[in-house]
Amino acid sequence: MRTVHIVFNAHIDPVWLWPWTAGVDEALNTCYTMCRTLDRHPDIIFTRGEAWVYEQVRRHDPALFKRIKAHIRAGRWSVVGGWWIQPDCNLPGLENMHRQIALGRLWFEQHLGLFPKIGYNVDSFGHTAALPDVLAAHGQQHYVMMRPMAHETKLPANIFRWRGRPGGKTVNTFRISHGYATIFPPNLEWVEGSLAPLPNGVTHTMCFLGVGDHGGGPNEHMIEWVRANRDAIPGARLEFSSPERFFRALQPQLRHLPLVTGELQMHAIGCYTGHRPVKLGVRRAENMLALAQRALAKAPPAARAAAAPGLGESWRTLCFNSFHDTLGGSCTPGAARAADDQLAGVKAAAETVLSEAFRKKAHALPADPRQRIVLANFSGEKFSDFIEHEPWLEWTHWKPDWCLLDERNRLVPHQVIEPETLMPDTIRILFPATIAAGAFHTLRIARHPAGKTAALRGASPEFTLFTAPNGSGTLQPAAVDHVCELPELKLIEDKSDTWSHNLDRFAGPQVDHAHWSEPVQVEAGPVRHAWRMDGTIGESRICADWRRYLGEDFYELRLRVTWHEHHKLLRLSWVPGAAIASREDGIPGGGLERASDGRELPLRDRSLLKLPGGERAGLVAPEVFAISGDPTAVHLTLLRSCPFAHHDPKILPEKLEHYAWQDQGEHTFTFRYFPAGKVTAKELDRHALLLQQRPAIADLTRGMPERPYKDEPTWPA
Repeated sequence: MRTVHIVFNAHIDPVWLWPWTAGVDEALNTCYTMCRTLDRHPDIIFTRGEAWVYEQVRRHDPALFKRIKAHIRAGRWSVVGGWWIQPDCNLPGLENMHRQIALGRLWFEQHLGLFPKIGYNVDSFGHTAALPDVLAAHGQQHYVMMRPMAHETKLPANIFRWRGRPGGKTVNTFRISHGYATIFPPNLEWVEGSLAPLPNGVTHTMCFLGVGDHGGGPNEHMIEWVRANRDAIPGARLEFSSPERFFRALQPQLRHLPLVTGELQMHAIGCYTGHRPVKLGVRRAENMLALAQRALAKAPPAARAAAAPGLGESWRTLCFNSFHDTLGGSCTPGAARAADDQLAGVKAAAETVLSEAFRKKAHALPADPRQRIVLANFSGEKFSDFIEHEPWLEWTHWKPDWCLLDERNRLVPHQVIEPETLMPDTIRILFPATIAAGAFHTLRIARHPAGKTAALRGASPEFTLFTAPNGSGTLQPAAVDHVCELPELKLIEDKSDTWSHNLDRFAGPQVDHAHWSEPVQVEAGPVRHAWRMDGTIGESRICADWRRYLGEDFYELRLRVTWHEHHKLLRLSWVPGAAIASREDGIPGGGLERASDGRELPLRDRSLLKLPGGERAGLVAPEVFAISGDPTAVHLTLLRSCPFAHHDPKILPEKLEHYAWQDQGEHTFTFRYFPAGKVTAKELDRHALLLQQRPAIADLTRGMPERPYKDEPTWPA
């Protein structure tokens, strides 16, 4: 006899086709309705996850919260998940994922005295291979999910042991067969779907019922239908139950579960690229919070205590906006704008904490008669890269005989570069810096001692850029006979909906390529050489700065795109010079081996390309979120221009100019390309961190005899 555990639930998307404030209303409405339903039906159980939902009830309706707690104590209300919200399970960073669970656990233990051991993300758009280890680290032994569904990814059964990598932790995982919500009346076919893919030797399964997405739960008809059909399926019996009861009943049969290794993709590939601002907001807030926390770790106890509540609230806001329909870009334009605003607030709050912790130490340094540039590395790893900074020089231009001196009075190479503004008296300088984790580094502005210049170590940054009319080209360093293919921008037709349902790749025809101007060399200094070219692709403007640094073997691209396309995507394709045997793409917390088979997959930070003869090439792209590839090239999807929240099978009118299209306007990207050689995944990860967690920097004039006039001839000494 097989047992079908009927799980009554009400999936609540706090943000989707409505703003987050409507999500608060639905959390309150649904919980009120379900308390009344449980009062009327003493034999049913209701299942509910997400600390955020419970927190809204606790804040807005304390009496209702007490009723929920009473039902939990009576075993009638099952708490699952234990996370703050149901996030996207591909794009958040590893710390973000751990925080989702840690914040949820803290809330549940504080307010309900429990922490569920069942992870629960039934609506997330695919699952990173990092997730089983994250779940196991927090003591969650079981997991309930739905996507990818059976038509998207074939699995040996709907109940299996899942691990991300060989040797990794495993979690007992249940994939919902048809759906978590029943917007139409239930039928036996819906229930039988949960029985078909059972492993041999397993006699328990779950079937989810309940009006959902914007809340609701089981109604009277649904409850009575289950009672009337308890024994309607031969060899099976329906029972009112919960995920907790299901996994308890499954315990003696766990040995029969098949093992699945790797990521669980694909579903809704458009959500890796939809609405770039929210993805940038989450990524940048993650990095700023990481820097703020490390800066605060060495602050006095009083400062740590004062900042802790604000940082905690910032993490809760970040985790909330990592929700799958928010971070996936599949919500309304208004909801997306609210998320962008909230994430900007998180970044600003973290930046304030970082600034205060840093400047309290920087301005406590001993006085010095020279103007100083003080840097601090709070990234947690040694920083060794190049810094751009605009010191305030009292309206004075940087003179040819000025220099930078380090703490040991050694000359530091520098280069005057183009400032950020068009003011006549702003100065920007470029210089290398190596700073240990947690350490401070001080440079002083002086005149060249005895007329000397800084010694240059490493290969020259000189290189040449060649372009062709079809948008292709080459990069060639002066001292090495090795040509690197120029990555090519391609405009691809994409008429899929916001989620790109039922696609595993973007295979539309190419409708345009980049039309570049002749390259112009804009920098030719001792630290960096740079070429600039501008142009168009489709209706959009583009500008590319290609750079090469002293002693480095990578090429850096700073690409600015003013995007004005509809139903198109922008792809950056790179041929590394040899066939691509395999790729190791970045995922949260590490890398994952993938086949170059054309599928569109989520990306975190970088990709290592394995070539014939043991050579490797690589790219670092920390603000790009999707990648695909074939045996000849690797492709980054930079931008898509779909309407907000367009869901198949909605037929769009021919003219939709009044509606909001995603990602219109200016976007800036930074990439680092490593041509064929010996680059490693560790090196690519290091560069991704260098680009995202930069040193804090301040100008100090404490101790200078006086602030000089403009162009004071005796300054600096």
